[in-house]
Amino acid sequence: MWLAIGVLLTGYGLQAVSADGTSSPSASVERFLQQHWQTPIPPQGDVPDNFSQLEASLEPESCGQCHQKQYKEWQSSFHSKAMGAGLMGQLITMPEHDRAQHQSCLRCHAPLAEQADALVEEIRDPSSSGGLHRKGLVCAACHVRNHQRFGPARKNGSLPAAETQLPHNGWSVQPAFGDSRFCASCHQFEPDGFALNGKLLENTYVEWQESRYAKAGVSCQQCHMPDRQHLWRGIHDKAMVQSGVTIDVRDVSLTHASLNATLIITNSGTGHRFPTYVTPQVVLQAYQADNNGEMIPNTDRYFVVARRVALNLSREVFDTRLAPGQSAQLDYVLARSPEASALVMRVYVEPDAFYAHFFTSRLASDTGVNQKATRLLREAQKTAANSAYTLYEQWLALPD
Repeated sequence: MWLAIGVLLTGYGLQAVSADGTSSPSASVERFLQQHWQTPIPPQGDVPDNFSQLEASLEPESCGQCHQKQYKEWQSSFHSKAMGAGLMGQLITMPEHDRAQHQSCLRCHAPLAEQADALVEEIRDPSSSGGLHRKGLVCAACHVRNHQRFGPARKNGSLPAAETQLPHNGWSVQPAFGDSRFCASCHQFEPDGFALNGKLLENTYVEWQESRYAKAGVSCQQCHMPDRQHLWRGIHDKAMVQSGVTIDVRDVSLTHASLNATLIITNSGTGHRFPTYVTPQVVLQAYQADNNGEMIPNTDRYFVVARRVALNLSREVFDTRLAPGQSAQLDYVLARSPEASALVMRVYVEPDAFYAHFFTSRLASDTGVNQKATRLLREAQKTAANSAYTLYEQWLALPD
């Protein structure tokens, strides 16, 4: 089931419900989103006669000619990397005409019909590596349908005067762009979607619905697109994660004989489970260090916060993720090593823990027939392995 991570970790539809779990009073938003997020998104069709070449383009670089700030932000985001080496290393091994299989990934990672066509071309011609599909979730994927632009109103709520001549015939103002349901199309499986241990593999929107943030009217966009920034920061971003959790060290007792301390992490500011997905893990760790700052063997203890699943997605191993307001703790109780000079309390994040193991396993069984796929998977494995970072660290000096 090597393609499982590419196939199953995508959105499977829109949940037309409001923050309190009842039917949404905003039927117009629901209707718009059902049309907007068709699968697959239909081809754009004929270009309007008055459009320039720039206006007709679906390339994000073309949008960036005028929307420079948004384009620069998008470039730094994971939306621009949605068709990374790991996913491409799997997609190019699929049959070129099996578009239904392609869509199981493309529907969220590169949802335009034109991107689907570009992927087929690359599968057909392995020497190619360009194409709109390689650019991931591009601007047009959210904002362009049938060459018409859609988006929110201006920040001050105003609309352009009717007589104003705007590029690409202006845009259609849609309140859906500020609604959490806009994100649900890719960040929420349908109730009958793929599940393990009775829980959907992706359930972020419902997790948000059940949180105090939904009840308070705090949308996905307010945290992940503050001030309308096209950043979508998440588990890979240290500052974003720090803003969503609280970490404390308590009950410290350090003597010549024994070391006691408790490391606690609380999901204090994240509007869904922390982490929400099966790919990351957050590790609470404590260990004794010597005078050189090195870990003393057999003195480390740890607790993993994650939803760990088998690499073939056949079962859930454990789920220790934190709902909003919940805490996890590591109680360190151990005899002091004679070489110890400090007790280190640390929290580190491995955003791509699942992928690192998945790509390693895939490469180990790879026959090497598709050299391009192998090269891409090696690149992806290296990137995943290098994505870890230290979220918190405190060194507690020990008494002489």
